[in-house]
Amino acid sequence: MSIIKNTNQLLSHGNVEQRKITLDIMEYALNAIDSYKAVKGLVSVDRNILTIGSLTYDLSKIGDMYVVGAGKGSSSIAEALEDVLGHNIAKGLVIEKRGQGRRLKRIDVVEAGHPFPDEKALEGTEKIIEIAYGAKKGDIVFACITGGCSSLMTLPPDGISLEDVKKVTNLLLTCGAEIQQVNAVRKHMSRVMGGRLAMLIHPAELINLIVVDEVAGLPWGPTVPDTTTFDQAVSVLKKYNLMEKMPNTVKEHLEKMDPEDETPKISDFKREGVKTHDFMLAGSDALCEASREKAEELGYEAMILSTALEGESREAGIVLAGVAKEIETKSRPIRPPCVLIVGGETTVTIECPPGEGGRNQEFTLAASPKIEGSRRIVIASIGTDGTDGPTDIAGGIVDGYTVERAKEKGIDLFENLRRHNSSYVFRQLDDAIFTGATGTNVMDLRLLVVGAGNPSCEPKD
Repeated sequence: MSIIKNTNQLLSHGNVEQRKITLDIMEYALNAIDSYKAVKGLVSVDRNILTIGSLTYDLSKIGDMYVVGAGKGSSSIAEALEDVLGHNIAKGLVIEKRGQGRRLKRIDVVEAGHPFPDEKALEGTEKIIEIAYGAKKGDIVFACITGGCSSLMTLPPDGISLEDVKKVTNLLLTCGAEIQQVNAVRKHMSRVMGGRLAMLIHPAELINLIVVDEVAGLPWGPTVPDTTTFDQAVSVLKKYNLMEKMPNTVKEHLEKMDPEDETPKISDFKREGVKTHDFMLAGSDALCEASREKAEELGYEAMILSTALEGESREAGIVLAGVAKEIETKSRPIRPPCVLIVGGETTVTIECPPGEGGRNQEFTLAASPKIEGSRRIVIASIGTDGTDGPTDIAGGIVDGYTVERAKEKGIDLFENLRRHNSSYVFRQLDDAIFTGATGTNVMDLRLLVVGAGNPSCEPKD
């Protein structure tokens, strides 16, 4: 079954040949990082022996097994664990983005708000804490962690309300901060994030199944030791001039910098004897390598420019479109036909009441005027979880005909870019990419495809 749901629509106009190459690569790459398949390849039971990567356990010698977790696609990991472990799972609960959950037999799935947490997130997190407290020495707890966990597994310290968390989240997501900066703040206004959940699960043994959704490419989440501090969280707020906009409860909590409230570090894990094993199921590296593999299979030269692109989406779109033009006209830094592959996660700074859009749609829309008139270049970008910003659109695709088609429909590209209203443009042009929930989340995938031939567009009939 295809992951991209509207392929026929996307291939009904524009540079059909290069669009097809682009969509084929995306489809292949998304299949390659499927979390369900990754877990089935990692975890197995043969007779009475449980194998997890290089780890082996005699099921007759361990206690209960539990499953907890949160994030977009976490229910896919949980489903795979349930299929492998079956009745060996004593209890479990994961928190999934609303509309993306799966009905499981032994593991509860709570659907909650994202990117803004809601009451369901609080309820689900409290139930996860109950499971953590119930785990004892000799038990095994599987933690399913994917992008979106920081919002979906929400439980603020005493005195900080859910509304406070929502306000802080909105300020952080619209100021242009990088995701690791955003998370440095969120971890320090949480009772579970930044490694705290692992401390609650101790003395049970912890198996972390992590889909990496941060540019650092390292294990992260509520069951991994934190590397940030209260001081760094406050520095982020000051850098983006947000300190005075913080709710008083949050500001006081962060500025107090109580050592007793600091997130646990690796030294704390060692001192307490917390036993954890980290398994990274997928990440930007795997996504980009799969894209390169498919591009080369299709006969295109392929180059991974970066697996960790950051910065303002609009500016990144303009810069990378310029690289595509350089390839088209001067055959450097790589000769066409070719594919440039970029992973990572850009940001969008909101300075006016926004329309509907997301970072991937803004990236591609900003690139489109720079490739106007080309009949060789196609640029596409998607969020690998299947959603881009607060929309149900995964991303967008543009080519040398996009600007002309927008003009024919009376669409002002630049005004919609100014208003962060990219979804409107892509819906009108039938260039929005729809996938639905993909079951994974490894940031974004951007493809710049340059075909062979003459750079100028052929005249339309």
